[in-house]
Amino acid sequence: MTGIAIARERPDTADAMLLIGELEAVLSPLYAAESRHGYSVEKLIREGVHFFVARAEGVPAACGGIQFYPGFGELKRMFVRDAWRGRGLGLAMLEHLAAHAGANGCALLRLETGVHQHAAIRLYERWGFRKIEPFPPYKSDPASLCYEKRL
Repeated sequence: MTGIAIARERPDTADAMLLIGELEAVLSPLYAAESRHGYSVEKLIREGVHFFVARAEGVPAACGGIQFYPGFGELKRMFVRDAWRGRGLGLAMLEHLAAHAGANGCALLRLETGVHQHAAIRLYERWGFRKIEPFPPYKSDPASLCYEKRL
């Protein structure tokens, strides 16, 4: 898809909060509160998550972030709005986050996602992520899957 622009921005901008709010609206009916691990806007900022918004044709269409830890980076808040799905935005965001990780000296990506996020799981597995046991702070949860990929 042409016309995609991905830029780093604070999670408390109007566009970022719109995307995070829509993501929460999608996840809330699917998972119990104890199985939802997404950071609030305030926690994204407090934890220093590098957050990005993708705009397609100038419209906020997707978001994602990465939190750096010693030895790995964890993907956070990956989301593509319904109207923009199937157009390569998830892949573009994933590739952007991986490039950002590499530019910051990070060679291992990890993530946690829910079992009902079928499109996201397909994307991660196609891109070479492999399932792993839960990594801290995650615990075994039948509604949760953890993945990693070496860059």
